[in-house]
Amino acid sequence: MSEQPTPEALEARIMDLEVKASYTDDLLEQLNMTIYRQQQQIDALINEVRQLRQQVPEGGQGAPRNLRDELPPHY
Repeated sequence: MSEQPTPEALEARIMDLEVKASYTDDLLEQLNMTIYRQQQQIDALINEVRQLRQQVPEGGQGAPRNLRDELPPHY
């Protein structure tokens, strides 16, 4: 038949599992904070885009442009 592990071996395995669980909890907290910060940045960027859209006139372009203003400079 199979041998049963000693109490010391079981205790060592439990300790290893507790350490792994602790590292996993820490990693999960770090990932949650990263997601939280990224969501804050996304919200700020959405607000900036919203403000920029309000600054642009309805037609998208303002006054008609002269094509000469859009030519690249000559070197």
